[in-house]
Amino acid sequence: MSNAADLASGKTHRDENFPVASLLIHPRHRAIILAFYRFARAADDVADHETAAPTEKLALLESMRASLAGESQAAPEAAALRAALAERKLSNEHALDLLEAFRRDVTKSRYADWNELMEYCRYSAMPVGRFVLDVHGESCALWSANDALCAALQVINHLQDCAKDYRALARVYLPADALGTVPVTALDAPKSSPALLSVIHALARRTMELLREAKRFGNDINDARLALEVRVIQRLAEDLAEKLAHRDPLSDGVHHGKLETLWLAGSCLPGFALSRLRSRKSPSKLVRS
Repeated sequence: MSNAADLASGKTHRDENFPVASLLIHPRHRAIILAFYRFARAADDVADHETAAPTEKLALLESMRASLAGESQAAPEAAALRAALAERKLSNEHALDLLEAFRRDVTKSRYADWNELMEYCRYSAMPVGRFVLDVHGESCALWSANDALCAALQVINHLQDCAKDYRALARVYLPADALGTVPVTALDAPKSSPALLSVIHALARRTMELLREAKRFGNDINDARLALEVRVIQRLAEDLAEKLAHRDPLSDGVHHGKLETLWLAGSCLPGFALSRLRSRKSPSKLVRS
């Protein structure tokens, strides 16, 4: 059997759609967040490998679970995360949730409806934000807003990569009830048909609803540096969702370049500074649990 390193994509946190442990995050938190990312990236690469057999993928994911639980040292990324969690006295629950999502990626390739997709996001996306909140000692009262934002980020990624996921892995995250009579083979075309484009645009608009639910998330975070990172991620997500509601991800590159990312991030600063000033005067600010 291969090990997870044999199936690595070479992708790092700098290649992601959204900031991961950026310089906005305090240095004391960056190492453990990166340990979590490396664990997630290794597991994701296993699940998404184009030629490895499902049985091999599941065995490697089980090896990662065992190493995370302290039953083995076979998976270095999992063992490193276990040590980092122990040092900070944090639970491994969020990492275990991620492994459940990656197991589903190996065994499940279709989603019936939006609710089923959101249930997948409960394991694939929401644990990431919950973990970062835990690292910062933030209240679990923030989980609802976190979950909306993380689910939106996941769906944006699904829409951006819908053609690649189908061509490389025969995997379709677009819900079957949203596709209706549109065949999944339409994802293999160089350009979306009008019917498929209508589905993608509708799902992007539904994603905007999640982003509206998450709008005040950053305002309620105590740690100012994390709050600003969340505000930047929210802004980037809003822009991508807007693009996906009007463009064709099969034929257009619906991604941010570096300059566009910097410009959007910078546009958050005035509003963020004003909101933090107001929150200091407001008695409704969430407190740590």
